[in-house]
Amino acid sequence: MDTIADPNITFDDHGVCNYYHEYQIKNGSLPQTEEEKEKAFQCVVEKIKQNAAGRKYDCILGVSGGVDSSYIAWLAKQAGLRPLAVHFDNGWNSDIADENVKNIIRHTGFDLVTISMDGDEYRDIQLAYLKASVVDIEAPTDHAVFTTLYKIAGRHGIKYILSGTNHQTECTMPKSWNFSKRDHVNIKAIHKQFGTLPLNTFPLMDFCMKRFYMKKHALESISLLHFVDYNKEEAKKVIASGFGWKDYGGKHYESIWTRFYQGYILPVKFNIDKRKAHLSDLIFGGQMTKEEALAELQKPVYDHAQLAEDKKFVLKKLGISEKQLDEMMEAPTRSHYDFDHEMPIDQRYPFLKPVKKLYRAFKPVR
Repeated sequence: MDTIADPNITFDDHGVCNYYHEYQIKNGSLPQTEEEKEKAFQCVVEKIKQNAAGRKYDCILGVSGGVDSSYIAWLAKQAGLRPLAVHFDNGWNSDIADENVKNIIRHTGFDLVTISMDGDEYRDIQLAYLKASVVDIEAPTDHAVFTTLYKIAGRHGIKYILSGTNHQTECTMPKSWNFSKRDHVNIKAIHKQFGTLPLNTFPLMDFCMKRFYMKKHALESISLLHFVDYNKEEAKKVIASGFGWKDYGGKHYESIWTRFYQGYILPVKFNIDKRKAHLSDLIFGGQMTKEEALAELQKPVYDHAQLAEDKKFVLKKLGISEKQLDEMMEAPTRSHYDFDHEMPIDQRYPFLKPVKKLYRAFKPVR
């Protein structure tokens, strides 16, 4: 990481960046020894099982065919958990990813629910984000995934969602590289200005829905990866042996759109090479040396032949010409904050501040 990749990065007197210190703080909050990790892992598994005693499912698990979710599926199976697996299909899955999902379900025996997006609506949202020239074009997909998992969990009375989030490989991420995945206001604002179709089926989670699932259903997201020694390369070997899992190259490249976004749109339009962040985390965790990471960065972000193939696929799927894509790529970048976005209610409606103060003053102490 450097000031070109992230203008907001800071370094201490020893030349060590803020991301390293943030990584160590997060790492320090988690179990350290194998004994501590095993104990914490068993405790969280027992908590999940006890909460769902007598029910068909004790947790919910999103599966994409990627490394993280596949390894969590393996951990869940080994621990005797009974997750309902959910696969979110936005129409951009690679053949390898689809095959990985099938193999996971076949070997685990987990029930699977596949949610498919309306192709026209999703294409309209993607084009709206491209036209808006904002950096986090993946935000709508992530938002839809969260919303879908919450709704299905609530429908089945499931309290725990097994998350693939982990600090071992996803701790370093400059704020300027992405945007809140849960901000439905920003999605609607961008689509309202640049979209052409009504969003009749796209799963949006507004403020009321968030409170409903978080308060009434008390949904809790748990990352099992925080309680094991999660080494990416070792995990790949485990799921390849256990599930017949196949590597698709690149982080999150199980999606053709994500591969095109991270390998072409981000570096060309936004001068962002996400490999710098992902490799930094592997260095912090001792899974890779800095010299190995620098050697990796010398390789092309995108294989030339793969880029040509993917670009042709993207143009056809989005229904645009290469000239139209070039025009969107060359348009000036904009901030997500240039569009309406979610904010505390007293900031959006200042006249409610006195009401909020009264509520806090008389709110009963539990």
